[in-house]
Amino acid sequence: METLGVLGAGIGAGLAAIGAGMGIGRLAASSVESIARQPEASGDIRGAMILTAAFIEGVALFGEVVCLLAVLG
Repeated sequence: METLGVLGAGIGAGLAAIGAGMGIGRLAASSVESIARQPEASGDIRGAMILTAAFIEGVALFGEVVCLLAVLG
C-alpha cells in the first residue's frame, strides 16, 4: 500500500511542476504580447509579471512540499 502512496505523491509533484511551467509560460507570452501592444506600459506589466510568477512558483513549491510530506509523514 505504501508504494501506491509514493506513486501518488510522485504524480502529484509532477503535476505541480507541469502546472507551474504551463502557468509561467502563458504568463510570459501574455506579458510579451501586452508590452508589444503598449510599450509605454512595459514597467507596470513587467512588475505585475514578476509578482504573478512568484505566486505561481510559491503555489508549486507548496504542492511539492505537500507531496513530500505525504510520503514521509
